[in-house]
Amino acid sequence: MLSWALTFFIVAIIAGVVGFGGIASASAGIAQILFFVFLVLFAISLIARVARGR
Repeated sequence: MLSWALTFFIVAIIAGVVGFGGIASASAGIAQILFFVFLVLFAISLIARVARGR
């Protein structure tokens, strides 16, 4: 999931440099959503691991 967010972020940077503003903003938005989904899933997995014990 984090790799997809990074991929969309790189696409957004490249599109912004080339001058495609609409594509850049859409890719940045998708990257932001994927990053926050990654953070939520990561936090849930950490909480589950602590709750389960060793």
